[in-house]
Amino acid sequence: PILLGHHNGFDSQLASYLHLDGFADNLAPNHERHRPFQQVRAGKQIVPTSSSGIGNQWYGYRGWNFVRAINIGLENYPRADVLEDVRNRYVGEARLFRGWFYHHIVKMFGDAPWVDKELNIDSEELFAERMPREEVMDNVLADLDFATEWIPEDWGDGNEPGRLNRWAALLIKSRVCLFEGTWRKYHGGSNPEMWLREAADAARELMDNGPYSLYMTGDPEHDYNAYHRILDVSGNPEVMVWRRYQLGILTNHVQDYYSYSGGATRDFVEDYLCEDGLPITLSPLYQGDDAIEDVFMNRDPRLRQTILHPEDSEFYQYHNADGRPYPRIQGQPGGRTSSTGYHVIKHYNADDMIGMAYNTAESPAIILRFAEALLNYAEAMAELGEITQADLDKSINLLRDRVGMAHLDMNPPMDPRYADDGISPLLVEIRRERRIELFGEGFRYDDLRRWKQGRKLEKPDMGIQWNAAAEARYAGAIIHTSVDPENGKTYIDVYKNSDWENPTFDENRDYLWPIPLNDLAQNPALGQNPGWD
Repeated sequence: PILLGHHNGFDSQLASYLHLDGFADNLAPNHERHRPFQQVRAGKQIVPTSSSGIGNQWYGYRGWNFVRAINIGLENYPRADVLEDVRNRYVGEARLFRGWFYHHIVKMFGDAPWVDKELNIDSEELFAERMPREEVMDNVLADLDFATEWIPEDWGDGNEPGRLNRWAALLIKSRVCLFEGTWRKYHGGSNPEMWLREAADAARELMDNGPYSLYMTGDPEHDYNAYHRILDVSGNPEVMVWRRYQLGILTNHVQDYYSYSGGATRDFVEDYLCEDGLPITLSPLYQGDDAIEDVFMNRDPRLRQTILHPEDSEFYQYHNADGRPYPRIQGQPGGRTSSTGYHVIKHYNADDMIGMAYNTAESPAIILRFAEALLNYAEAMAELGEITQADLDKSINLLRDRVGMAHLDMNPPMDPRYADDGISPLLVEIRRERRIELFGEGFRYDDLRRWKQGRKLEKPDMGIQWNAAAEARYAGAIIHTSVDPENGKTYIDVYKNSDWENPTFDENRDYLWPIPLNDLAQNPALGQNPGWD
């Protein structure tokens, strides 16, 4: 799960980071094959019997064989007749993977059975209780510190697509420490400031001294999504680690299966600022949503590079260049349809679809990119209460410069939609920037959990406005609708009259995931997480 790219074959619709926003409020999948996402999104997940089922590569139940291999290696590395600094490169690499994996286990399940040696069938650790999360995370930080000290800055392999170098280790450390610091700040825990400081310092070192930068060609209308839609990102200054897929070796099917994600939600689309840097609740530039074209007017250019504008279908050769008008709503005959009307275009690559047969796609997986470091840094500094305008200018505002957006300053107005979140207007905007920039890359669900904002998942997922013009325009659509009580307008209500309507989020249960029943049967001392009994 820590290096999740795209699964091959039949399961491409499940095991890809492109789909993980379906757990949260960014995507609204309603295809039967996305039932696991729908269950979690609606708060109706059940305790699994086994940890070996389809999709568990991203649930986090898998990977212990990986830890075992790492621990065997670490126990035997001292036997190698090499210089210590050479040995420590490989020790650091192994410990990076172990620490990163354990962070994933902790973020999903809380307390965890820390194992740092080779086990046998009679080892007492197999039947031990879980170690408290804070102790596990102390071990994780020790692993990551060792990794960032010893892994070389360049393995000499050309970095295409590359081995994880020291700069990658720093980005991973900043991600892990930001999660842990904010988790402890909002859920309770000791010394969150230390973790936030570690997150900021790791990101700052990468930003100040690393060889990476944002991908920019001076084309703000396309630069944001351009490199997410090509097959080879070799030499891209922003892409730090990526996975290549190649015909005859390993391929995927994510371009065809991406339609199973349903479409982006109205809530997500409304989070994009207007060109003046103000939210739609405050900006005079907002043109409303009576027609889908209106939604894109005077908005952050990343919106049109993330969601398909009707006029861009030909440019993107959308759905095999079929020439049909888009968007198309579920129920309409022919073409690719959407549950919300907001087709996702960010990762769409027609060249990886047209003329391709089943499971022959080569869409790469961008595992780590430099933009995340900028977001991690800004958020950590803001959470510490130490952020300055200079910090914003070398982080958030670089992302905005790429697309020609107004800069963020230290005193933005409060968006009324976030007035009850209990955080500053500045932190609202930094979190918004993260949602916008990292859409479709697997972050949103974890972000809401670490911020203790699960209540946002109780808001139903809506789509485009459904008025008389829409009804005529999208003839044949099969949808349900509801009226928004705040503005009196009618919108597509994706899960209405389904098992997933009226989503809930149990604050005492749903921030952690359940332990599978078979694992508890094998070792009752693990104990189940609260609320899952």
